[in-house]
Amino acid sequence: MKLHCEVEVVSRHLPALGMRNRGKGVRAVLSLCQQTPRSQPRAGARGDRGGPHPPCLLISTLKDKRGTRYELKENIEQFFTKFMDEGKATVRLKEPPVDICLSKANSSSLKSFLSAVRLAHRGCDIEVPLSTFTPVKTSEFEKLKTKMVITSKKDYPLSKNFPYSLEHLQTSYCGLVRIDMRMLCLRNLRKLDLSHNHIKKLPATVGDLIHLQELNLNDNHLESFSVALCQSTLQTSLRSLDLSKNKIKALPVQFCHLRELTDLKLDDNELIRFPFKMGQLTKLRFLSAARNKLPFLPSEFKNLSLEYLDLFGNTFEQPKVLPLIMLQTPLTLLESSAQAVLCNRIPYGSHIIPFHLCQDLDTAKTCVCGRICLNSFIQGTTTMNLHSVAHTVVLVDNMGGTEAPVISYFCSLACYVNSCDMLK
Repeated sequence: MKLHCEVEVVSRHLPALGMRNRGKGVRAVLSLCQQTPRSQPRAGARGDRGGPHPPCLLISTLKDKRGTRYELKENIEQFFTKFMDEGKATVRLKEPPVDICLSKANSSSLKSFLSAVRLAHRGCDIEVPLSTFTPVKTSEFEKLKTKMVITSKKDYPLSKNFPYSLEHLQTSYCGLVRIDMRMLCLRNLRKLDLSHNHIKKLPATVGDLIHLQELNLNDNHLESFSVALCQSTLQTSLRSLDLSKNKIKALPVQFCHLRELTDLKLDDNELIRFPFKMGQLTKLRFLSAARNKLPFLPSEFKNLSLEYLDLFGNTFEQPKVLPLIMLQTPLTLLESSAQAVLCNRIPYGSHIIPFHLCQDLDTAKTCVCGRICLNSFIQGTTTMNLHSVAHTVVLVDNMGGTEAPVISYFCSLACYVNSCDMLK
């Protein structure tokens, strides 16, 4: 039984000697080997060597193909497996006092291998075939493949899995109508390019790619971007998202939870609005949403700080002279409760309150004074020069304009009157 990964063997005596380990693993092959009476451990032993010899751990590297042996039976102090889904684990031995740090392993292979190591530690029988003490071949130490680019159907792998070590995968022009589930097992994936396919829907399990930083879905048939993805681990990992040339009409309010986004491309869709809380994307620097159907921008758009902005070819409307007045006097219990929940940052969710109330809270407006508005507000429209939020601005139309209409909300008549200069 073998496991291919990177290994670092760290002596626990180093800190006492004022020394530090290198902090970098080397490519290695780990084998569970059945010892024979002639084989003698080379890295410390425990137990009676005169009795039957249990399996041992053999770590072979390119510099030491014969490998270093470690006793396993009753010789493991602790397993560290918190990050096993990421292909990482540590085995702490008693003798010699070392920590065997494993990384960049296939997560499923790592789980199977460590299960066998546990059995060897307990002295139990191991059902899988054990390896022999033959030197490892040089070919087994080939560098992990971290990038794969496929740009045609004929090159797409049908009968074999993608290399588990991939960090960058591109499968363009392959005619995919859905995301291959084998891709979602690539736990080290940082860049996924699925452009120029026919994908109609994204599975929520895309959010399980915890290291994913760049996602390119340009030129597909997507009609939405799910709430589940917005609430997944993509919130903390995703930096770049390309949804250009799809059929998306609106993004969910929860899209603004992707607060690590720096680059967002939404060109050539059917967008009729941006999320209300667009301004929460404080790290966004590049925004392109040309050739959509945006009639106006949300009020929080002015909170963005962009380096590049392209809104060319949208159907922006002219600002309305008269405001839309939706004030309620007195405020309803729903309005007052919503203000209390949001102002005091009280946690809420569909497991606490009805789902439709969660939607109301998610889409609540914010007055220019900072107060929350649910159904009681005044809506006014003004124009904003896009240079106030972006250093480089692509012209909005063929007339050379750089202004766009912005919707603003007011919680009371007083707020509206005090801000009337902004609406002129």
